[in-house]
Amino acid sequence: MTSKTKKITLTVVGLVVVLVLIAGIKALQIVALVTAKSEPPLESVSTAEAKLETWQETLTSVGSMTAVQGVTVAAELDGKIVQIAFESGSPVKAGDLLVKQDTSVEEAMLRSAEAGVDLARVNLERTRELLAKATVSQSQFDSDAATYKQAIAAADNIRATIAKKTIRAPFTGRLGIRLVNLGQSLKAGDAIVSLQALNPIYVDFYLPQQQLRQIATGLTVQLDGDALPGRPMEGKITAISPDVDASTRNVRVQATVDNAGERLHPGMFVDVAIELPVANKVVTIPATAILYAPFGDTVYVVDRKPAGKGGAIQNVVRQQIVRLGTHRGDFVAVASGINAGDTIVTSGVFRLRPGSAVNVNNSDAPKAELAPKPSDS
Repeated sequence: MTSKTKKITLTVVGLVVVLVLIAGIKALQIVALVTAKSEPPLESVSTAEAKLETWQETLTSVGSMTAVQGVTVAAELDGKIVQIAFESGSPVKAGDLLVKQDTSVEEAMLRSAEAGVDLARVNLERTRELLAKATVSQSQFDSDAATYKQAIAAADNIRATIAKKTIRAPFTGRLGIRLVNLGQSLKAGDAIVSLQALNPIYVDFYLPQQQLRQIATGLTVQLDGDALPGRPMEGKITAISPDVDASTRNVRVQATVDNAGERLHPGMFVDVAIELPVANKVVTIPATAILYAPFGDTVYVVDRKPAGKGGAIQNVVRQQIVRLGTHRGDFVAVASGINAGDTIVTSGVFRLRPGSAVNVNNSDAPKAELAPKPSDS
């Protein structure tokens, strides 16, 4: 064997030895990782204590605002507009002039009719004097009296036509957007402007028939919604419909709300809460603690247990099925399943399983409120 061949052989053998050593080291590391019995890290959660509180019982619904009086003012007779006496969106009082149609022909006819009334009155007075002297017959007097009444009626008819072409606000309220222009010829029934009485204002909403026995006129309702950010309004139930909708089995309820600031407008929707004269003791927890599932709603309760025989005390969670009641703000009432004073996991519930040990860290826990006010509202 030549010297060159020996060098090649030694090099190959050295490489094989190095590869075997590397493979052996990696195999030992893999075996050590597989057989190692390391404890998993503790899940970090936030907790809150279930509290016993007194909640006023309420019924909730979604309502729609309705004007106490609201109409679209329209023309009663055909005619051309010669005067517009209002501005869009302005407040008006009952009797204020809105629009005047051309009444020149009627005014001329009225002058003629009034002259006819004067003549008929003079003839009637002359006939009355002659009748007293027995110069004319009773039938002549009756005929002149009827002519006088007909003349008055004809004049009144023309005055009524002029009044109908002089369009006034039927009640006090706020006008909408003007729908006509000066010089426009209107047909009977053509819309001119919307008029809505905004103070007070009604809110109409529906409740299921089984809740009908819990409500009565005079109960207070609280209104909230996008139109009332952070400033809810209050009203009173003033009417309950005597009939129930046969298709939905709901009953219509109406409440009256003081709307002096005109913050509410017809057509708006609001959240309605009826305050019932009943207060209940309930166990409350933050709504974030609930783990919703098809088989039932659950929460994780934190218990203090030792880690094995003689081990340190640690926080261990158990999953508890609960029956929920009403919601209010960021809280929910629990009808059964937990007791006041229990420590409940409020965040991180999706990462837990029964029996898991946890690390409680409430430094960054979200704050639950009965009347939350989101910053972007």
